[in-house]
Amino acid sequence: MSANAAAIEVHESGDSALRVVAVDADREANWTTVHRLAEWLESSGADGVHGAVPTYDSVLVEFDARTTSARQVKAFIQLGIRQLGNADTPVREPRGFEVPVVYGGEYGPDLEGVAEQQGLSAADIIRLHSAGSYIIRCLGAPAGSPMMDGPDFALPVPRLKDPRLSVPAGAVAVAGRQAVIAPATAPGGWCVIGQTPLTLLNLANEPLVPYMPGDTLRFMPIAAGDFARYAGRYLEPLR
Repeated sequence: MSANAAAIEVHESGDSALRVVAVDADREANWTTVHRLAEWLESSGADGVHGAVPTYDSVLVEFDARTTSARQVKAFIQLGIRQLGNADTPVREPRGFEVPVVYGGEYGPDLEGVAEQQGLSAADIIRLHSAGSYIIRCLGAPAGSPMMDGPDFALPVPRLKDPRLSVPAGAVAVAGRQAVIAPATAPGGWCVIGQTPLTLLNLANEPLVPYMPGDTLRFMPIAAGDFARYAGRYLEPLR
């Protein structure tokens, strides 16, 4: 392994997948490693490798055990790590997205509770939540939810004691020290502080959502009266 290659561990995960874990002391470096590796694997066209799903510090590499083996895939992963260690540029140029949000009221039923928990006003929560851009760290459930760090609250936000049976598509929520948008209606225990009128999930497209890990997203507060003006539009990257 080259001097620039990232430190990783590779573990078998069943008979048709490997879990690659980045083990650098720097959490940001680990995130970069697993996402660049996933992009490299997806674009490499390796025989038998049909999926690479990255998270915060690991990537699940799925393969067809009928056409290749764990040993061969592991060797290919090591090759990718060496090649990425010698590269100076990202595999993919990130894109930016702007998401209009109506905060509070029927659109954000937990806004006041989050404000009270943080010892702030609802206006402060909105200001902090919409203050900067977020890096999409990984895609989660349901339906490719963009998982992001932040916002810059002083305290982690506890999840709801009684999760909701149905959270609407477009719900903008926070929990712990993370932020998310729900692309589809689903149960949820995160605190919903707002809702975007934009549609994130398009079943006619591949991929189903327009963003990928590494892209950036910024929230833009709008008035409740403007919700209908944006409704029906799909989220698209900034030009």
